[in-house]
Amino acid sequence: MSKSLVAYFSASGVTADAAKKIAEITGSKLYEIRPEVPYTQADLNWQDQNSRSSVEMKDKSSRPKTADKNAPVAQSDVIFLGFPIWWYTAPTIINTFLESYDLTGKRIILFATSGSSGFEHSLSDLKNSLNDKVTVEEGIVIHGKQDSDAWKKWIASLGL
Repeated sequence: MSKSLVAYFSASGVTADAAKKIAEITGSKLYEIRPEVPYTQADLNWQDQNSRSSVEMKDKSSRPKTADKNAPVAQSDVIFLGFPIWWYTAPTIINTFLESYDLTGKRIILFATSGSSGFEHSLSDLKNSLNDKVTVEEGIVIHGKQDSDAWKKWIASLGL
């Protein structure tokens, strides 16, 4: 396996569980993308148009601040990048993460968690935060729990 990193943002713990499983199988380092100001339940209420997450997602230029910029990306060739699907795309804090590092020459493999949505606009929305010297690819969207064999099969299919 190449030198790899699993970087993830998780609002409720579901994406964190997926990230930990990927890191375990691949032997990757694990890094949590944390907002400078943690999200509350009220912030995550997608039914409230004035909630923090709703406001951020309406504004494509929104870049919530992260708690740190210490992800070990420089030592990684492959970055598994995980997030929950919000409004059919990645939360804007993922753009903040991508714009905070020099990712030239990296291979970024997306994974996401969702109740029912797919990647939809995630790949195109995230490419706007990267230069053309970064390879970004859709990986897998997880709906519910995946057993270890499913994870191993998906990771083996990546040719790492």
